[in-house]
Amino acid sequence: MVLPGKVVSIVRGPVTTEVTLEIAPGVQVVSTITSSPAQSLNLAEGGKAYAVIEASSVMVGTD
Repeated sequence: MVLPGKVVSIVRGPVTTEVTLEIAPGVQVVSTITSSPAQSLNLAEGGKAYAVIEASSVMVGTD
């Protein structure tokens, strides 16, 4: 399942980055991804991204 959304929060750490997407008004999805790929995605608050739900994990991607 792919859910388009807007990045509302990014909390960067040395190893992992927590990304919060708003996929509908008042509905948020939070994902923790490793910091290196998070940096490669050029994520920015207010930017567009996608939550990709696979079994029990959620991945974040951009266009």
